[in-house]
Amino acid sequence: MTALLLRDLRLALRAGGGFGLALAFFLILCTLVPFGVGPQGGQLAAIAPGILWVGALLSCLLSLDRIFALDHEDGSLDLLATAPLPLEGTVAIKALAHWLTTGLPLVVFAPVLGVMLHLPGTAYGALLASLLIGTPALSMLGAFGAAVTVGLRRGGLLLSLLVLPLYMPTLIFGAEAVRRAAAGLDFATPLVFLAAITLAVLALIPFAAAAALRVNLR
Repeated sequence: MTALLLRDLRLALRAGGGFGLALAFFLILCTLVPFGVGPQGGQLAAIAPGILWVGALLSCLLSLDRIFALDHEDGSLDLLATAPLPLEGTVAIKALAHWLTTGLPLVVFAPVLGVMLHLPGTAYGALLASLLIGTPALSMLGAFGAAVTVGLRRGGLLLSLLVLPLYMPTLIFGAEAVRRAAAGLDFATPLVFLAAITLAVLALIPFAAAAALRVNLR
């Protein structure tokens, strides 16, 4: 498992692996928003929670198709399917590698972009907590979408259409937690729901993704 994780991390950190691409997209999106809606601090502060969460969600989408595509192209996926490690474990490791190279950097970088969007100081704790809790669900759901579309030519659009509806609950509760914290309200309830969603996804999706991979590899 460790060898597979290190291998996927090395592949993801190479040129075009999505590590720098996700951060660059996140930065560009949050930089363009003030030009589009105006530089007024109050207006930016009101929409900052939604913009930061939408930016993180879309940034995660950019590299989802690479989770299984490279292994499918070089035949490694067939070997992984017959390896002693269960296919569910392989899915979990690949989702973890995607989160470490995409989701975690977004979590670390989000407060900087929050300053650009005039996010109130009371919301930074909720922003970090919600992204830290919610982004693993984005990576795992993305792994499921990648498993369903693996082997399809130009499956990137289909992958996005498949995964985006599954992302909606995470987006809603994540942005709501930050919005409540920015307004000085209690944000524990959205975080609890967000954590429940993430735990359910981490428990169930590896089995669904592994079943999809087995169907596609027949």
